[in-house]
Amino acid sequence: MKDLSANTADFLHSGARDICEPDFDLTSPQRFYNRELSWLGFNWRVLEEAENPRVPLLERLRFLSISATNLDEFYTVRVAGLRELAQAGNTTPAADGMSPAEQLVHINTDARALMERQQTVFADLRQLMEAEGIDILSVSELTDEDRAHLKDVFVTQVFAVLSPLAIDPAHPFPFLPNTGFALALELERTSDKTPLRALLPIPSQLRRFWELPSDGTVRVLPTEELLLLHINSLFPGYKLKGSFAFRILRDSDLELEEEAEDLVREFETALKRRRRGQVVRMKASAGAPKGLKARIMEELAVTDEEVIEIDGLIGMADLAELVSDKRPDLLWPSFTPRVPERVQDHDGDLFAAIRQKDMLLHHPYETFDLVIRFLQQAARDPNVVAIKQTLYRTSKDSPIVAALCEAAEDGKSVTALVELKARFDEAANIRQSRRLERAGAHVVYGFINLKTHAKISTVVRREGTELVTYTHYGTGNYHPGTARVYTDLSLFTCSASLGRDATKVFNFLSGYAEPDSLENLAISPMALKSRLKELIAAEIEHAKNGKPAQIWAKMNSLIDAEIIDALYEASQGGVKIDLVIRGICGLRPGVAGLSENIRVKSVIGRFLEHSRIVCFGNGHGLPSNKARVFISSADWMGRNLNRRVETLVETKNKTVKAQIVSQIMAANLADVAQSWVMNADGSFTRAEVGEDFTFNCHRFFMENPSLSGRGTAGASDVPKLTHTEDQP
Repeated sequence: MKDLSANTADFLHSGARDICEPDFDLTSPQRFYNRELSWLGFNWRVLEEAENPRVPLLERLRFLSISATNLDEFYTVRVAGLRELAQAGNTTPAADGMSPAEQLVHINTDARALMERQQTVFADLRQLMEAEGIDILSVSELTDEDRAHLKDVFVTQVFAVLSPLAIDPAHPFPFLPNTGFALALELERTSDKTPLRALLPIPSQLRRFWELPSDGTVRVLPTEELLLLHINSLFPGYKLKGSFAFRILRDSDLELEEEAEDLVREFETALKRRRRGQVVRMKASAGAPKGLKARIMEELAVTDEEVIEIDGLIGMADLAELVSDKRPDLLWPSFTPRVPERVQDHDGDLFAAIRQKDMLLHHPYETFDLVIRFLQQAARDPNVVAIKQTLYRTSKDSPIVAALCEAAEDGKSVTALVELKARFDEAANIRQSRRLERAGAHVVYGFINLKTHAKISTVVRREGTELVTYTHYGTGNYHPGTARVYTDLSLFTCSASLGRDATKVFNFLSGYAEPDSLENLAISPMALKSRLKELIAAEIEHAKNGKPAQIWAKMNSLIDAEIIDALYEASQGGVKIDLVIRGICGLRPGVAGLSENIRVKSVIGRFLEHSRIVCFGNGHGLPSNKARVFISSADWMGRNLNRRVETLVETKNKTVKAQIVSQIMAANLADVAQSWVMNADGSFTRAEVGEDFTFNCHRFFMENPSLSGRGTAGASDVPKLTHTEDQP
């Protein structure tokens, strides 16, 4: 393991990547890469996985769907915000120097190209799916038997939920919500040829694809085709003369009064406002009748620049419906998350396993069920007296919330910090907070001007004459659904100092009193950024003194200008820096005189990389058992470091440190099969996948147990990283 880690770093710094001579002043804003264009670059990488022949066919379809969902959210939040700034005449430049209006021009060009590519990829996948017996049909391909079946489907499952609406002075134009999908219709009365324009909103409760009877194949018809097939049932006595489908996106960012008297009620009101946000994008099917299209655009107050004509499928996010477990041969091979051996050694008693020593779970390879079981065991343990929990994102029927309710109903002291400002999960979190309050838990909503993004859970247990605090620190959300596909870390400890730190953070969240001293923890917005800068500066000092100086870091996004400049300074000082950044990266690597010692890669594969890790060589290089190793809830973004409550947790247990450095980070740096390498111009190049070396870190983690979870077998038996075949 140690040798491979060293070899990995040597490869990244061997000169295999070109060093770019800058064509800009190294102190100018051009030293940063634009955040929005970097995000679009990430979504291009997601889309390219839909074209990757090594990925199973239906998983490729899933990647296409994800790229569409991502782009929708990007428009409803980021583009909507830039649009507001530009319309208000705001010319304040981003870190890279571009004004909001300039950014919108670049975004529009790149996003339109991305959407065109999505249609091309869909056409290719559609052909491959047909070869595998999965057909997406049009009305012209239906048999008489199909039509008879679909008539029954329409009458029994669709007709009652539709509301066809005339468009004329007597009928106000209806409101369509964000992601609203509709058919615009031009009709003519058969008796006297009187024209009628109408709108047929397609309720989100309807499925997008309707399966037809078949013998061994899968044949589906899109909902919009089903509706056009039965238009006479909706408008009897009329003939269809023209139509087009369209879908809208609205501004979905929330604005809150800073001094809301009742934060919950304010959020309930703000969610209603979100439904009525301005339209920021409209996709319309090609060939729309000009007059009808112009009328719809006028009613929705959209301009030509905000309308995208699609010659193909609108609403590609819905393709996820076709990813079915009925065809396991077209999906990733099945995988069952592990229960760590140490937990099994203790017959499932998590408190006993944690008492033995700190334990780090690597999700989804180790089951997230243990995080749930931690709280369920606490709820039912008569020796547990108190539980405290942060909740940022949870599932609809959250087993974690259920465990907290059970504990509260049993008389235990339960405090839940529910973050109401978790974007797109605000409504769910309001429901969960009401449920917790009814059970008797203390529900705290944190700060109006700060999101609480930290992932912390504490269980206080009476053991003999003492109270022992068991603490969980996570890098991901307490959400069982996302934990099946997000890679995250869960640190379980009964360290007294880490328990004290967690308690002080909860006191800060509930009582607003800033902690005066934390032992192994730094939190934002007070000290996390300054701690990172101090640690980076320490590596610069090691380099000046002729000692090995190295930084490994992994996160979702890196855009904070101060941190990027600190990394640039470290590179110029001789510190070698390897970054695994899944998504947005505003740092330009490999620029002579600025960042020639920095390498950036992105891993896009079966699982979504989500864990945040940073390792400092501490004068010994990496890997080293003397390195300083941290896990975090925070990406290196302004919002995380300045406007959120986040955690940076130092791990000191030697096995946990070895797992993070020599297993998790080493495997991510060694990955070739799923990796992209960032260039100085902000673009990414897919790593060259050879026949002899196609190491896949996700496959490695699926096949090898985590170091700190080993039981009586002992951590020393963990196999070292080896070259493996790429998974299909």
